[in-house]
Amino acid sequence: MFDDEFENGGRLLSSTKSEYDAEENVLRPRTMEDYVGQEKVKSKLSTYMEAAKKRGEVLDHVLLSGPPGLGKTTLAHIIANTMGAQMKLTSGPAIERSGDLAAILTNLNEGDVLFIDEVHRLNKQVEEILYSAMEDYALDIIVGKGPSARNIRFSLKHFTLIGATTRAGMLTSPLRDRFGIIEKLEMYSPEELQRIVNRSAHTLGIPFDADGSYEIARRSRGTPRIANRLLKRVRDFSTVQGDGRITLAAAKDALARMEIDELGLDETDRNLLRALIEKFNGGPAGLETLAATINEDVNTIEEVYEPYLLRLGFIARTPRGRVCLKGGYEHMGAKMPEAVKRQLSVFDPQEE
Repeated sequence: MFDDEFENGGRLLSSTKSEYDAEENVLRPRTMEDYVGQEKVKSKLSTYMEAAKKRGEVLDHVLLSGPPGLGKTTLAHIIANTMGAQMKLTSGPAIERSGDLAAILTNLNEGDVLFIDEVHRLNKQVEEILYSAMEDYALDIIVGKGPSARNIRFSLKHFTLIGATTRAGMLTSPLRDRFGIIEKLEMYSPEELQRIVNRSAHTLGIPFDADGSYEIARRSRGTPRIANRLLKRVRDFSTVQGDGRITLAAAKDALARMEIDELGLDETDRNLLRALIEKFNGGPAGLETLAATINEDVNTIEEVYEPYLLRLGFIARTPRGRVCLKGGYEHMGAKMPEAVKRQLSVFDPQEE
């Protein structure tokens, strides 16, 4: 009934469990024991999966939220592996029409895991198809138009939908309420990131010192994806300009060459703070104006750079725009004018 292009390996489904094993993502852990951090989430998910297996049922639908790079996709792979299920991957923006989703759902086998990344970006018509699929494992198709239109219901195999989102607040209530398991991933501590860096270094065969791996970890903005990326780039510098071993000195030198400072801020972060301080007198500045000033995409600023600066207490979001706080001034080596200090004290958690 539906086009074969939507079967395994098709246009919308980017990977399966077997393909995942052969992919370049060798750094992804395969089990909960290998997955570092997120202890509360891991404990709850392990309990839910064990209970589902004992009852002989599929796992309830799972919603994973949190900033980019924290391991939502990796956790989805682990869930599929633990449940012994095939995993099909797609993303919200890739599913443009209701028929696209219908084709995907009808090709799922019993117990399969369907992973939808950026699930908050599904369009309204596609999302409505999901309601009955998630709740009743059925697919409602409207055939015809006007008075002659009729509804045809197709039964679906029982499956588990895992949705991942970086912006949980953008999910509609009807969709969010249909997820039986909702978990939020938190940022990682430097100690947890060091364990991830050490594991990745062992996997890639990179010699390292504990001090060197910790230096990479503490500048990784609390994000495993960034930690693994920095590890690979530090390895490149140490290979070309050293003996290939990642020591504290090698890590510091490589990170300095990449213009990543002691707190993990890169040049774009500093440009954002510099623009607020020098061009807008500390703010407030509108997001689009700020993006144009530093020649960066609005969504990139909002989703990649701002969360970490907000977490550090360097900036604040206000109804009138973004403002630079005391910590941002200090990090950039700038003195906050008294007049600005009085204006911003209401937003700044560091002010008395």
